[in-house]
Amino acid sequence: MGSRKALFFDVDGTLLGKFSGGIPQSAKEAIGKARRMGHLAFVNSGRTSRLLDPIREQIELDGYLCGCGTHIMLGEKELYAKAIPQDTASRIKKALRDCRMEGVLEGKDGCHFTREKSWIPQLERMREDIGKMGCIAPGFLEDEGYEFDKFCCVTDSQSDIGEFTKRLEAEFQIIDRGHNFWECVPAGHSKATAIQMVLEHYGIDLEEAYVFGDSTNDLSMFTYAENAVLMGDHDKELEPYATFVTKKVEEDGVAFAMERLGIIG
Repeated sequence: MGSRKALFFDVDGTLLGKFSGGIPQSAKEAIGKARRMGHLAFVNSGRTSRLLDPIREQIELDGYLCGCGTHIMLGEKELYAKAIPQDTASRIKKALRDCRMEGVLEGKDGCHFTREKSWIPQLERMREDIGKMGCIAPGFLEDEGYEFDKFCCVTDSQSDIGEFTKRLEAEFQIIDRGHNFWECVPAGHSKATAIQMVLEHYGIDLEEAYVFGDSTNDLSMFTYAENAVLMGDHDKELEPYATFVTKKVEEDGVAFAMERLGIIG
């Protein structure tokens, strides 16, 4: 067997398809085989820990890199955790109000939504979807006293994303995910920093790391890794950094790439 490899998988659009809540059986089998060969497999997601429970129920992995690098779990061990300070949280909430935007605060225990129904339908769809997962955390967005690791926000034609960005860009990376949806991650944290910590922890060289992704919040790990697998259905921004383009999730894209790249025999 060759050197031990570390495999990092995005969730939505990579392990999970857009039209199915399940991981394809082919991906489960390929990842299981890789782990039996001695390789390590991790989720590397923008989702915070609680939102990854559906993945834990479907597949066994070596660890979870959550919230774009703000929380790292290796088995039952917490390798790293970063929570947003309370004073910063208060400024985030004020900026959301002042700029006529709606937000979702994402913590280890789930997501905090506004007390009242939002005027932006997209926010209410998110509330419904996350509610079905059982991942709405206690405490409304307007409340104080709880911790969260990152947040996202949605806008409409009356929102002032320019002013919002101006207020917070020194402390957060504000990622445009399209469709009036923005993902906000504490500065100095990303999917790439999470990979770096894990590789250092296990003593694995960067050349032995493989990342799998599809969307703009995977950009940091695509620019960092030497082996970047792009799913068949993907955001164009990732194309210049991909070293291998595979098939769609529903076409067994994860297993196809792992076989073609020689990760599994």
